[in-house]
Amino acid sequence: MLFREKEVAGLEALLFVADKPLSKERLGEILQLSEEDISEILQELKARYAAPNCGIALIEVNEGYKLGTKPEMSAYIEALYNQPAQGLSGAALEVLAIIAYKQPVTRGEIDFIRGVQSDSALATLIEKGLVKDVGRKEGPGRPILYGTTEQFLIHFGLKSLEELPELKLENFEEVAVANFGADEEIEQEMEQEVEKDK
Repeated sequence: MLFREKEVAGLEALLFVADKPLSKERLGEILQLSEEDISEILQELKARYAAPNCGIALIEVNEGYKLGTKPEMSAYIEALYNQPAQGLSGAALEVLAIIAYKQPVTRGEIDFIRGVQSDSALATLIEKGLVKDVGRKEGPGRPILYGTTEQFLIHFGLKSLEELPELKLENFEEVAVANFGADEEIEQEMEQEVEKDK
């Protein structure tokens, strides 16, 4: 189906102003088009933005869509704001990886896995909008559970958490027992960490 320029422009405007990714269903409701029609327009926009002379990209996140800048444009954006993008520290990356793969997870569980306190790194990730409070764990003290955000997916260019690289954990159990002791000892230590979360 050939779309009127108004429909394509309307969809593009919605993606531009939306503060979070919009689903095909939501776009269809607003534009009064079917999801198939929305898919066709999205493909058209994706092809348009793929041109090397375009600095904008159509980004898919959790089956939603938004407009963003291409990674290779980052130097210009940094120049606009006159400050280089600040990367994450090694500690923050460790904490983020633990949360991404084990979510939902408590601070005590993160500390136990890392072997050190993670308060500062966790605060940084929350401030940057990569991690959020996703509820409370049942049990003593009802510690806060943490998970990743849509901003995490956007930041790392992922459509969903299923796109995270697979962890290679050969002999993980042997290493865990060698480093941390038997299962009962691990459970006791984890319970102690949970107590600290209270």
